[in-house]
Amino acid sequence: MTATDANVIAVDRAIAELRRGRPVLLEADDGNYALALAAEQASPDSFAELCAWAQGTATAVLVLTESRAQALHIKPTGTGVVLLPVSQTTDVGLVQTLADGSTDLSQPLRGPFQRDRRPPHDTETAAVQLAKAARLLPSAVVVQILDQTDIFAAESRFLSVTVAQIKDYETASAQTLRQVAEAPVPLTDAENCRMVAFRPADGGVEHLAIIVGDPDRHSPVLTRLHSECFTGDLLASLKCDCGEQLRGAIALMAEQGAGVLLYLAQEGRGIGLMNKLRAYSLQAEGFDTIEANLRLGFDADERVFRPAAQMLGLLGFSQVRLLTNNPDKVAGLESCGVTVSERVTHSFPANVHNDFYLRTKKDRSGHLL
Repeated sequence: MTATDANVIAVDRAIAELRRGRPVLLEADDGNYALALAAEQASPDSFAELCAWAQGTATAVLVLTESRAQALHIKPTGTGVVLLPVSQTTDVGLVQTLADGSTDLSQPLRGPFQRDRRPPHDTETAAVQLAKAARLLPSAVVVQILDQTDIFAAESRFLSVTVAQIKDYETASAQTLRQVAEAPVPLTDAENCRMVAFRPADGGVEHLAIIVGDPDRHSPVLTRLHSECFTGDLLASLKCDCGEQLRGAIALMAEQGAGVLLYLAQEGRGIGLMNKLRAYSLQAEGFDTIEANLRLGFDADERVFRPAAQMLGLLGFSQVRLLTNNPDKVAGLESCGVTVSERVTHSFPANVHNDFYLRTKKDRSGHLL
């Protein structure tokens, strides 16, 4: 096992612990330690247990992203996160609702909030990054562990991961992608088609390549990066245009004789299906798709392009004609070393349910619609 594989697996194990509602021990480069618990998964017992580790000058804090804090009318700090002191007497239900923007309109009278004005520790910022990687809400309860005896005790009780491993996780995970399966799969719109599955070293969710025809490796290949969309691709949801883009891309590739569609495990622009449903609930209250993501504490788009670049490289492609309306996809793929020789327009008519969504992508995200 390579060092990169080991680092990816360490983070994946920490992700599993957070999703189970268990604390994890974080170690920073400067030797500082902290226990972190995903706010969304906190129970009365796990929250009280975590806060009990606070000793001396170390207090427990709820770490929120600045976009989430702004939705709660908490002034940003310029550090990326905001720290709210909590203790064993804090209601764990309040912690969970402060983390979850989809509950804001049902609980409008909260605050004012006391903010810890010190700069965040690396472990606190990393805890939020780890929660994002776990497809949980981007917030965590964190306690710094100062006493060496307590550090030894925590190391014996909790799974540990380093801040450096968390920071490198997305890039490292993409670098460990390997082809694990391939088979011909004739599709309605492209009978001459095969699928190739790629899996990272941590055994995480697979990405897929749908290869239409027999593309020339020496010429730019018609390519689409398609983020999986359970609601649009499988259920034909009218809230987005994803299903039409998926099937339209495959049909166009068949028409032109060849192409590659990368079906990426980045649901909801990288926030995961559960959080996408939370965003949908906010959109039903009148927020647009970007406002909903920000209110939940995410960036407007959390997707990364390294997995796509790695897959293209493993398939033998270095140049693409990119089927997209999103300039960020062009820039993102090129930043990973793939040459985009042409952007090919890929749009479909709006309906009454997705018209606002598509206009938001055009007006606020710069999509070329």
